Amino acid sequence: METLVWVVHVVTAVILVGLVLVQRGKGADMGAAFGSGSAGSLFGSSGSANFLSRSTAVAATVFFITSLTLTYLYAQPAQVSGVMDRVDVNTLQKNVPAAVDAPDSKVNQIPK
Repeated sequence: METLVWVVHVVTAVILVGLVLVQRGKGADMGAAFGSGSAGSLFGSSGSANFLSRSTAVAATVFFITSLTLTYLYAQPAQVSGVMDRVDVNTLQKNVPAAVDAPDSKVNQIPK
């Protein structure tokens, strides 16, 4: 589930960046550069702005939803047991050397 959300999130981010870079400002039409109207645009005189604006809004909405979903998934407490959860404490206590537990051992004494 997390992998699918991550893939959708990254793909949506790339699409969102591309859509924002393709859009032009209000005064930066092709007609401003070549002296003609915007009739030569790909989607007609006003279709380009509506199509790109709506596509950007949809991509932004999907991006926010995947962001919130990832936040929700990672905010949950971890249910996965670690390696140390499988260790038997009784087995560890049997295998500990006696020198570690002995207070009189020279290993545990600090020289003065």
